[in-house]
Amino acid sequence: MPIPLTGPLSYGMQLPVQSQSTIYAEGWEAGAGPEDLAAVARTADRTGFAYLASCDHVAIPRRLAGVMGTVWYDPVATLAFLAGITERVLLMSHVAVVGLRHPLATAKQYATLDHLSGGRLILGVGAGHVPEEFEALGADFDGRGGVLDETIDALRAALGPEEYPEFAGERFSFSGLGQLPRPARERVPVWVGGSSPAAVRRAAVRGDGWLPQGDPREKLPAQIARLRRLREEAGIEEPIVVGAITEPLYIGEPDWSVGRRTLTGKPEAVAESLRAYAAMGVHQIQVRFRSRSRGELTDQMAAFAAEVAPHLDR
Repeated sequence: MPIPLTGPLSYGMQLPVQSQSTIYAEGWEAGAGPEDLAAVARTADRTGFAYLASCDHVAIPRRLAGVMGTVWYDPVATLAFLAGITERVLLMSHVAVVGLRHPLATAKQYATLDHLSGGRLILGVGAGHVPEEFEALGADFDGRGGVLDETIDALRAALGPEEYPEFAGERFSFSGLGQLPRPARERVPVWVGGSSPAAVRRAAVRGDGWLPQGDPREKLPAQIARLRRLREEAGIEEPIVVGAITEPLYIGEPDWSVGRRTLTGKPEAVAESLRAYAAMGVHQIQVRFRSRSRGELTDQMAAFAAEVAPHLDR
């Protein structure tokens, strides 16, 4: 079930409830729980969303809690829960801070998730940004870029088809250690998150996909051009899935304040605006809907799928 590189834009979304930063969480999410996550996941599965995504933080220091909050569900547990109640929607970590853990431990978790879900995992990875989190877990914050590079390489080996994977690097080395079950697919797609020069280079030379983090529309074309140039210079011929995070959306004319950056209006107008991403070379968009309740969110999702998505032809 790969993300298509031709045809209409694919669309997925970050799950509500599982991460509740004050930057983007809606008010109703504070009192939400598993049944709300399940309802959103089932709606996405039924209406044609390509993927659902879950974030990764282990612990938030007090100095950041005012902005980030401390509600961060574990992505493997969350996606496994949703795998059991969905059938086709892909399950993505956006993003797993894999430098916090040994790659064999990460591989065990995500290989099991891919196996149990019938091959629906997209492993999104990123460098992380919270020093205290790394310190508490005994991980290297200052060297996290190099750790991430090597971890991706180690995960490629550990998530491959071999029962006894082998890898030898500067930081990690393993051989003669069997891990079953294997992933359902021979190659789990690895998408790299981040918009810094280092992150774009990492995505270009190590990723199957790129997940920019908040690049405004006007900056994306130059970023995509650099991504492709770096990939070509590295001699990598396989295509890469290019993503984008859209502005917040509200399908229709809201009768409440949804914020000046929110893209609103008739479905055809919203689709016309979103098609600009395809013109830049984007293959999949991550959408987020303004909402005051779970019901309003699932209604917005259904409206997008039924009335906007059919007009997303590139």
